[in-house]
Amino acid sequence: MGHDNERRQPRPRRKFSDEFKRDAVDLVLTTGRPVAEVAAELGIYDSTLGNWVRRHQDEQAAGSGIAPDERARLKELEAENAKLRMERDLLKRTVAFWVKESPQ
Repeated sequence: MGHDNERRQPRPRRKFSDEFKRDAVDLVLTTGRPVAEVAAELGIYDSTLGNWVRRHQDEQAAGSGIAPDERARLKELEAENAKLRMERDLLKRTVAFWVKESPQ
């Protein structure tokens, strides 16, 4: 049983340099790997990295003069692209498994 009067101490908030944030966002955007995978590799929360990526994309879109409806369509296409990459990678692994397992 826990004690009602015990309170968890919040973890100290970690500070990340702008360079670290830029590099982490670039890693996600250039490799097409999932945010959660990159975040785990870097030892940060996926929600934190996701926020950095979204903020970067919003800044890019705002600076590029993209209309809101075009921005929404771009987000849809990015999500579809990520899904297709994931499916492609799964198919590659499946084919590799079957080739490896097939009798010679």
